[in-house]
Amino acid sequence: MTVRPLAAVLAAGLLASLPAAAVPLSYDLPEPTAQLRPAPGHEAGLAAAEANCQSCHSVDYIAMQPPGKGADFWISEVTKMRKVYHAPMSEADGKAIADYLVAAY
Repeated sequence: MTVRPLAAVLAAGLLASLPAAAVPLSYDLPEPTAQLRPAPGHEAGLAAAEANCQSCHSVDYIAMQPPGKGADFWISEVTKMRKVYHAPMSEADGKAIADYLVAAY
């Protein structure tokens, strides 16, 4: 007899009970309400942020962070995106993005 964790059994049952049409294969994103700020001297970081960050979340998420959090905050956030959420960006892009965010936000 195989023993399965209760949560896995419940999740599998819930997913199996949903009609196929209830699980969207694609969806339209809402129009963005914020844009990344310019930061003179950090154009490469801005370009890296435009190429990487917006594929997972809107600029609103960045813009709503408390202002002036500093380098430690932004380095930690970018590291979390790469290592915890597995954002598909290179380490070099991550550094450029963190540097840009420090300068712009």
